[in-house]
Amino acid sequence: MTMRIYVPRDAAAIACGADELAAALKVAAIARKLDIEIIRNGSRGMAWLDPLVELVTPEGRIGYGPAEPEDADSLIAAFAGDGAHKLRIGKPEDQPFLKRQTRLTFARVGIVDPRDLDDYKAHGGLKGLEKAIAIGPSAIVDEVTKSGLRGRGGAGFPTGIKWKTVADTAGPQKYIVCNADEGDSGTFADRMLMEGDPFCLIEGMAIAGVATGATKGYVYIRSEYPHAIAAMDAAIEKARRANVLGKGILGSAHDFNMETRTGAGAYVCGEETSLLESLEGKRGTVRAKPPLPAHKGLFGKPTVINNVLSLATVPIILAEGAEHYRDFGMGRSRGTMPIQLAGNLNYGGLFETAFGITLGELVDDIGGGCFTGRPVRAVQVGGPLGAYFPRELFDTPFDYEAFAAKDGLIGHGGIVVFDDTVDMRRQARFAMEFCAIESCGKCTPCRIGAVRGKETIEKIIAGKDVTRNIAVVEDLCQTMKFGSLCALGGFTPYPVLSAIRHFPEDFHGTPQRIAAE
Repeated sequence: MTMRIYVPRDAAAIACGADELAAALKVAAIARKLDIEIIRNGSRGMAWLDPLVELVTPEGRIGYGPAEPEDADSLIAAFAGDGAHKLRIGKPEDQPFLKRQTRLTFARVGIVDPRDLDDYKAHGGLKGLEKAIAIGPSAIVDEVTKSGLRGRGGAGFPTGIKWKTVADTAGPQKYIVCNADEGDSGTFADRMLMEGDPFCLIEGMAIAGVATGATKGYVYIRSEYPHAIAAMDAAIEKARRANVLGKGILGSAHDFNMETRTGAGAYVCGEETSLLESLEGKRGTVRAKPPLPAHKGLFGKPTVINNVLSLATVPIILAEGAEHYRDFGMGRSRGTMPIQLAGNLNYGGLFETAFGITLGELVDDIGGGCFTGRPVRAVQVGGPLGAYFPRELFDTPFDYEAFAAKDGLIGHGGIVVFDDTVDMRRQARFAMEFCAIESCGKCTPCRIGAVRGKETIEKIIAGKDVTRNIAVVEDLCQTMKFGSLCALGGFTPYPVLSAIRHFPEDFHGTPQRIAAE
């Protein structure tokens, strides 16, 4: 009988030796004259257990991790015997980290073979697209609107409104553009989805095409994601062969095709108009609005631009109905959010749950606090442009409006944790430095303001005229916040002002020497 083993092909698992582990398992099985099949799945999202090897048994899949190539021989021996091994964790789905999740967008990630369309179908894939074709464009837009789905890339704009605008805009050609330029620190959900369930994104983009009349789609992926690019390209090719893409998709009257495009890694190209400029082969700089991309987007044509998670969530909304999705969440934040836990944590990884869980629950309970054993002092939510929250704000529910009320951002759902050794002056300086490096240079508040902000915070660190220089930084932040063309310059003040506001003792403390860059 063939022994079936799952070893993740997720980039994080590969970085931990998953490729070498898969090869070693095969060698060990051959040495014992065992017939094995190794399936390269996506990661389950429990980063501290990667690479997580899973053995298919009559009782279900049993996990072993974190495994290293040196463990291959003993693992194969265990698999051939009673299954006992020091790395055995039992069924992955019984782990508290997974058991507490509500996986809708990530329902198949870590479970299916990402390169196998039949496996995708066997786990509910294409039901959303089939229903979309059956009910037609107008009804699709209504379902997405009623679901309450908002953009998961950071802005939180209602997806249904964006789709209706493109659907109602006349044009001989329309486009669906997927923003996979995931550049926020502490974020990896887009990558995990593309590597672990690429057909889900393809299905979501095809549904968007049917809904709006778009016949061409592009997935704009940053160059730092070679494994995601390879996974998407392989899945797109298989989808074309199966008529999920191309002319008359699934035998319908609708045409839709798509391909990947690789970005050069500029952070500003996560902003939708800069992305469009780059996609057209130009330098990635921000466009003034209006016109909106929904009216004049890629090559001047009506364009839907959504994040990976937004598009990948659409299939379950269509398959299960808007009400099913809308029943999760709180307030205007409906459904679930794939939250990425990173930084100084014991249990980092991908945690998908309904909106409403508090920041404290995520950091202390789910994440298990700092792996250094020191107290958690600050948490940055929403990437390098997100605010720093102190423990006093850990009762804030994970909700767009609740975070905005505390001068914070949910962004792409990335959480980075710091212990009590963090110097918040240097974190504020980093925010300005990051903006200065990544600015496209189109507008003065961002281009010049970030440079002057970095210089002024360095004076504060050195103890020079601290009170006056803090006032200068605060005034500069207001100029950047309200004068910048896009969110790069407009949101950089969030981490800076939150550091000054919530951690004043760092800014009025002992002067420090600024290390040479």
